[in-house]
Amino acid sequence: MDDRTQAPAASPALAASGFTGLAASLPPDAWFGVSAIFHYLGPAFAVLLFPHVGVLGMAWLRIATAALIFAPLTRPRRTLANADRSTRVLLLAFGACLAVMNCSFYLALDRLPISLVAAIEFVGTIGIALIGLGSPRNLAALAVAVTGTLLLIDVKWSSDPIGLFWAFLNGALFIGYIVLGHRVARSGAGNGIAGLGAAMAVAFLVVVPIGLTDALPAFFSPPLLLAAIGVGICSSVIPYICDQLAMSRLPRASFALMLSLLPVTATLIGILVLHQIPSLTDIVGIALVVAGVAFHRPASTEIKQ
Repeated sequence: MDDRTQAPAASPALAASGFTGLAASLPPDAWFGVSAIFHYLGPAFAVLLFPHVGVLGMAWLRIATAALIFAPLTRPRRTLANADRSTRVLLLAFGACLAVMNCSFYLALDRLPISLVAAIEFVGTIGIALIGLGSPRNLAALAVAVTGTLLLIDVKWSSDPIGLFWAFLNGALFIGYIVLGHRVARSGAGNGIAGLGAAMAVAFLVVVPIGLTDALPAFFSPPLLLAAIGVGICSSVIPYICDQLAMSRLPRASFALMLSLLPVTATLIGILVLHQIPSLTDIVGIALVVAGVAFHRPASTEIKQ
């Protein structure tokens, strides 16, 4: 299936910034690597701010920061106005997905261990990878990567039904993020970033009535506001841009398989930042994940979903 859709017109500011050339200067794997690192740095900082601004307040601040940063670069109003109907619907759906996904992710983290939330989130990506990985080589690569991931993630089930609800909702919306984000990215790196900016503006409008009240204390505490802005940059600006730059050149199934690297980056961040030394099982899991991703090859005939 071809998910390519008519590209929204890239704004002059975005085109001048040379995103297309930047995307081509490094392999897509490198962009994904940067995204994977910040994928865990952002939530680590966010959890520390929950007591001060609330869970939904933190989600509001994260999305608001990203929307304000993207706005002058991508001109979301112009992007939405110039898009055809199908592209506009795509961007609106992408924005709504981002808003609810971020809120449900934080609500799950507030009640469950991050290892369990990550495990539930990763389950859906396995299905996406299976859809597009038809060759025996790639199916074997997926099996090796999944085995390594299961060794890395210490899954501790929970009796908290509310937390599990938010975790499974986040996992379902993460699939939507991959599918919709990949469709936006297929229009090219520059237009993909423009589409992301428009979607983030939509996400901001969705969360305004949800988290604004909880976020208000941050506006009376400069250190707290700066910390929240840092979370927004780490969580919704750097990784989402890098995802678009990777998605614009990777088939969807390949991108989904590479998500198995996320537990590896979490382990490495734990070593460097938290001084948490991995066990022998963790080391074996890391080795299997790296081997699985390295063994995978996007075939020339693989459908670019």
